[in-house]
Amino acid sequence: MSAELLLEETLIKRSQQKKRTSPLNYKERLFLLTKSRLTYYDGKAEKKFRRGSIELSQIRCVEIVKNGGGIIPCQNKYPFQIVYDTNILYVFAPSHDRRSLWVQSIKEEIKENSVVSTKFHPQFWQEGLWLCCRQVEKQARGCEEYNLFGDISRKPLPPIPGEERKNERRRPAPPLPPGDKDEEEDDCVVALFDFPGAESHDLSLVKGCEYVILERCDVNWYKARNKYGEEGYIPSNYVTEKKSGNLVQFVWFSKQVNRNKAEELLRKEDKEGSFIVRDSSTPGAYTVSLYTKSAAGEGAAVIKHYHIKETQGSYPQFYLAEKHLFSSIPDLIEYHKHNAAGLVARLRYPVGKQDKSAPSTAGFSYEKWEIDPTELTFMKELGSGQFGLVRLGKWRAQHKVAIKAIRQGAMYEEDFIEEAKVMMRLSHPKLVQLYGVCSQQKPIYIVTEFMEHGCLLNHLRQRRGSFSLGSLLSICLDVSEGMEHLEANGFIHRDLAARNCLVNDSLVVKVSDFGMTRYVLDDQYTSSSGAKFPVKWSPPEVFNFCKYSSKSDIWSYGVLMWEVFTEGRMPFEQSTNHEVVTLVTKGHRLYRPKKATPAIYDIMTLSWHERPEERPSFSQLCLMISDALEGDATPTN
Repeated sequence: MSAELLLEETLIKRSQQKKRTSPLNYKERLFLLTKSRLTYYDGKAEKKFRRGSIELSQIRCVEIVKNGGGIIPCQNKYPFQIVYDTNILYVFAPSHDRRSLWVQSIKEEIKENSVVSTKFHPQFWQEGLWLCCRQVEKQARGCEEYNLFGDISRKPLPPIPGEERKNERRRPAPPLPPGDKDEEEDDCVVALFDFPGAESHDLSLVKGCEYVILERCDVNWYKARNKYGEEGYIPSNYVTEKKSGNLVQFVWFSKQVNRNKAEELLRKEDKEGSFIVRDSSTPGAYTVSLYTKSAAGEGAAVIKHYHIKETQGSYPQFYLAEKHLFSSIPDLIEYHKHNAAGLVARLRYPVGKQDKSAPSTAGFSYEKWEIDPTELTFMKELGSGQFGLVRLGKWRAQHKVAIKAIRQGAMYEEDFIEEAKVMMRLSHPKLVQLYGVCSQQKPIYIVTEFMEHGCLLNHLRQRRGSFSLGSLLSICLDVSEGMEHLEANGFIHRDLAARNCLVNDSLVVKVSDFGMTRYVLDDQYTSSSGAKFPVKWSPPEVFNFCKYSSKSDIWSYGVLMWEVFTEGRMPFEQSTNHEVVTLVTKGHRLYRPKKATPAIYDIMTLSWHERPEERPSFSQLCLMISDALEGDATPTN
């Protein structure tokens, strides 16, 4: 074996059998690659126990895995995948370069395989679906073209003049001379927002400037270098990769905007030809939303939604009208700025990004979770929660924050402080960001993102009667997207309800207080057995066996949807907690709200299946609600 040994290294593999993203499912294994086989062992090199072996002739695909913002619960943060027979082996390398070496080495050995795939899934199979395309069939065809020779984290090889491009198999790039490091495309990013570094080890960002990524420390923070050679930490959600296919860098593209919000933004702008390019409800597709008065007559406004379509083939082209094809979406948008060509108007004014405020960061700086209380300024009182008083404040007199003072005896403080370090890393546009804690004095303070419009329940009640069907669905989508991120990271909320979601100044709804009920010592949800849970939002397995899971959160989400579509009514308002337990156990469910269509009520009832395994996942709920919001796009002539 030693004569044909190509690579040997201790890497981490993820269990192929289990779905949950638990640290227990990640094991160190000694991997050996030969000309014919990939084998991995348990134990020290001199006393190895073989755990698995794959014939290289059976491998259909080997490629890096794009993590999509998920937390990786092991020390190796660079995943790659080996697809063979009907299995997927996920392996985690310690660095970008080591991963590329393994991927390129295996690709070189399998290039003549007859079973090589034409497409693959660039993200993980997790929680019963593909995260990249949300297909729920594990053997579903891939959603991205597979390049047999190139590592997708590196620049593609230039085309060879005169050779046929279709189905072309190129040789791998020659190795770089020692000391000559090629600058990879993924390493260059563009700042989307200004970031004034908070600590001495941070690097300040200037919107529109380019930076080189030196290290991807975790999903939330990178180490970077600017054009002056200065280095430091930057928040990952403040930058975007500089490459031709990345639309985030363009002023007309808005990633976190659904159909309903696009229409709200365009009506607010009220300009002929104002437009937004946004993600479609179909994964990987895009939609142009366009505002016009000229097509409506008598000054009324009309908003048309056009799907950007794509031709088939190795080098697809993009179009809104079939006669006008373009090699890239930016070229398409530029053309339609000057020519309607089948649209109701020209694309004149991009809307949505000009005044977009910077997103929250996972902590104020890299690895900073303990906050000095002397750096907090306390302002007006916002309310009183189950843990204590909540006040508006500022950190270092510049960042608006919400400060929760934990009432003495209200929670298991030591356990919570440890959990807070994990919760800080859960960063998502639809989750209220935890910035840190002040744990060195009493009372303990929890410092979070400030949400201007307060809790969703009050927001619904105060504006009762003013919500459109689209607005209510948009609220539900915001919550499901936040919960999808928690679900993907194996985090259970345990108290999902409208009172535990908050609304910001842009009317974006975010999930708050996830996982907090585990640390409550004295709260309003205590059953006769002494267990703590919100009875009217809980499924049978919680009030019978205290069994929590992402599926119990799904049940609670169905009740939250009911709260939204009744504009803030109390579920089971005529019944006590004890009566609710009896009713739900007998199969009784909440009635259909007047504002909920039968199709929307069907989504609620899917969440209330008695058997947890029959309830959908949050990824599936996101898809259902997106479809309900999106409707049909406008066809072009």
